[in-house]
Amino acid sequence: MPFAPLKNDSFLRACLRQSTDHTPVWLMRQAGRYLPEYRATRAQAGSFMGLATNVDHATEVTLQPLERYPLDAAILFSDILTVPDAMGLGLSFAIGEGPKFEKTVRTEADVAALAVPDMDKLRYVFDAVTSIRKALDGRVPLIGFSGSPWTLACYMVEGGGSDDYRLVKSLMYSRPDLMHRILATNADAVAVYLNAQIEAGAQAVMVFDSWGGVLADGAFQAFSLAYTKRVLSQLKREHEGATIPRIVFTKGGGLWLDDMKPLDCEVLGLDWTVSLARARAGGRRRRGQGPARQHRPQRAVRPARGHRGRGGQGAGELRPPAHGPGHRPHAHLQPGPWHQPAHPARARERAGRRRAFAFAPAAPDGLMARRNTLPFQECDDRRPRVINPSSRPT
Repeated sequence: MPFAPLKNDSFLRACLRQSTDHTPVWLMRQAGRYLPEYRATRAQAGSFMGLATNVDHATEVTLQPLERYPLDAAILFSDILTVPDAMGLGLSFAIGEGPKFEKTVRTEADVAALAVPDMDKLRYVFDAVTSIRKALDGRVPLIGFSGSPWTLACYMVEGGGSDDYRLVKSLMYSRPDLMHRILATNADAVAVYLNAQIEAGAQAVMVFDSWGGVLADGAFQAFSLAYTKRVLSQLKREHEGATIPRIVFTKGGGLWLDDMKPLDCEVLGLDWTVSLARARAGGRRRRGQGPARQHRPQRAVRPARGHRGRGGQGAGELRPPAHGPGHRPHAHLQPGPWHQPAHPARARERAGRRRAFAFAPAAPDGLMARRNTLPFQECDDRRPRVINPSSRPT
């Protein structure tokens, strides 16, 4: 399917460790409750699933942040749990409660009933990908995504979110054979799902291993990492002559940097708990700021003196907050004059230094980057950490 030529490819270039003239910026929750226009569209849709399953609404809210901020990528508006929903588990969202499944997977009979779902049940996702790609008109690339096999299993067994993951861990330890069967099915389903997003128009795809960090050492490798590898081994590397970057983010995965080195992907994400020094020593990992930083006054979010990028144009460096701006609207995130849409060339010229740190109040707690060593600022642990706002000379 023909799409408009890409006008801003800095995100894709950084994923492939090619030089860029600025540090690409995007938010994992670009469309969210911090935007009044998002809240208005969700109210019109009636529910989260009403929003996510309506192609026009999903397209609208995906593009909303791009009208406010000079972002370098768009990310599909959807949910990580669409795959188990298509398996027949019955996904719903109650206000203030998060996702819930009508059915759970806890017995041998439940596991035996699982299968890779018919992708036609997820046609609304693929139609949204194509619609968004057309609406972007080449402005920035589009990222597709899914939950990891382990993360999906957590929700499928627990029936929703959990504070201690007691049920899924109990099944994992008491019946590891059943857990491996769940994860194998999930991995194959996620791979088919992401490949379908690529065919529909996604220019990069991401695997969210949101709950990999709740596992013990040893269990992570056997029940999370192994199945992330299974997904990656099945993903398309190219589509219609273009390389498709594959991104993996494991929340709380800093303990397993060495284990993640061999992953067959272009981009790895780290959360805010990872030591920059250790990441540098491994030559592959990057770090973001903690989520509590969104509550600091805007004047406190500033670049540290004397710490500019040490890598020229910052090849391969990306800066997305791993969990977005949070759920509360923040006064200091309201658009000022520089947020207003402008002529593309003028907007990029004005972005300059502000581009990379304008979103710091929005709780950047994760950082995506290609796995080789890149320049990042390191601060004394006794002081707040501040990411180098830009690799551009001032």
